[in-house]
Amino acid sequence: MNSGAEQEKSPASPSESHVDSSSGEIEPDVRFTYANERTFLAWNRTALALIATGVIVVGVLPKFQIDFGRRVLAIPMILLGAFMSFASLREWNANENAMRHELPLPRSSLPRILTIGIVVVALIAAVLAAFQHGA
Repeated sequence: MNSGAEQEKSPASPSESHVDSSSGEIEPDVRFTYANERTFLAWNRTALALIATGVIVVGVLPKFQIDFGRRVLAIPMILLGAFMSFASLREWNANENAMRHELPLPRSSLPRILTIGIVVVALIAAVLAAFQHGA
């Protein structure tokens, strides 16, 4: 039988919160903070992929029959990537704020925006491909 001094204290429950009395903010469960950060990083990987793909389209793809074809395909990708990066920072901050004030997390508009952007780029690519004569 262990005495009280010999027993290990069980760690605080991960769901326990710590309140900062000066600001009234609650320190959220670290697992949620890390999940929010991982989501932010995932959106930024997507943004970097869009930007890099846009740069590659301009620098590597052969010219389309339409002179400005590569640019018209690349620019929306680069702009979408830049927007996604900026928007992911705003979303990360909004989620952190909601968790610290025990509010519901705001709905994300990023999946919808990304989907619309990809559809637009795909339509542009389809139009350019339709005007491309023999390879």
